[in-house]
Amino acid sequence: MTIDLEELYKDLHSNPELSFQEVRTAGIAAQHLENLGFTVHRNVGKTGVVGVLENGAGPVVMLRADMDGLPVKEATGLDYASTAVGVDHEGKDVPVMHACGHDVHVSCLVGAVEALASQKQDWQGTLIAVFQPAEEWGGGAQTMVADGLYGLVPKPDVVLGQHVAPFPAGWFGIRPGVTMASADSLNVTMHGRGGHGSRPETTIDPVLMAASATVRLQGIVSRELAASDSAVVTVGQIHSGSKNNIIPETATLGLSIRTFSDPIREKILGSIERIVRSESTASGSPKDPEFDYEERFPLTVNDESATGKVTAAFRAKFGDAKIIDPGPVSGSEDVGELATAAGAPLVFWFLGGVDASHFKDWAETGRFPEDIPSNHSPYFAPIIQPTLAAGTEALVTAAREFLGSPK
Repeated sequence: MTIDLEELYKDLHSNPELSFQEVRTAGIAAQHLENLGFTVHRNVGKTGVVGVLENGAGPVVMLRADMDGLPVKEATGLDYASTAVGVDHEGKDVPVMHACGHDVHVSCLVGAVEALASQKQDWQGTLIAVFQPAEEWGGGAQTMVADGLYGLVPKPDVVLGQHVAPFPAGWFGIRPGVTMASADSLNVTMHGRGGHGSRPETTIDPVLMAASATVRLQGIVSRELAASDSAVVTVGQIHSGSKNNIIPETATLGLSIRTFSDPIREKILGSIERIVRSESTASGSPKDPEFDYEERFPLTVNDESATGKVTAAFRAKFGDAKIIDPGPVSGSEDVGELATAAGAPLVFWFLGGVDASHFKDWAETGRFPEDIPSNHSPYFAPIIQPTLAAGTEALVTAAREFLGSPK
């Protein structure tokens, strides 16, 4: 059975599902794996799907794709654009969009397992296909592991995966070592004393307290880290109050922290708590601030030897000009949890998804255009081809580097 990947992609793009709600997407993936003769395990880590294809003695290779969409209202204007809505983890009605390209990832993995299943005479070993939930949540991979993933399937000898990104379609970004940052999501509640907006002297204003902390937090990276260290501290949300003439009781900050080493991570988290506590004390807060750590993404670290093999294979398959080193990327992923839990090397790369004509000046300037919509944008829309074909072939090429040869 040959599946039309372009139609599958359009269907998935039109019907995105939020983290741990990927029931329809998981069903499509599971059915396709069963049609190809895989042994399929459903509902691993809530909505995850794992397929196993045994083809004689040999290495165990895991290919992984994530499935979930984001609470973003699509603005691409495509005829297959999403109009889906969902209910988030807080019970709020939200629009849903594949604003990070996970529909590309699922489509490419479907294509890759179909190709590899049709080539069984050319390789030996065991192929594992993982369709992972809740990457955007930051806990999907760990949830699958905790739910007994490696009691259901053999531990892999290598974990392979990819992520579509805003650079030319048909190009690949791959590097050994630290590839993507770790990420921490932190909510901070600061306490004041409410009252009438006309009499601020009778209150302790948590809005001013939160604003002062927000400004001070921006000095962590610029003034507390060495120039050779990289990190990002973003205050993405500030919430407080209900009416213009009321000074509220509390204010909350929502922070995202990206780091490229564990020591720098610990330093930054310590600095955040120090600054917030100090601002709270300086304002005369009646109560200590509260720190609520939510999801955490680990560092994504590619194994040097395994990455070297894949990079060489990509250069031979796609040409040197289409293989780039993107440097450490400040975005984050949880695919490394699958490799760490298995004690296996990881190779994770970036797949270009933008019409190459937008990059005509790249050869001269060495910089990609800044007006290309990036992941998480409501305008993010990877070009269908050659993105799907290249992504499918990349997974097949990488897997064949590790699967055994017939004897």
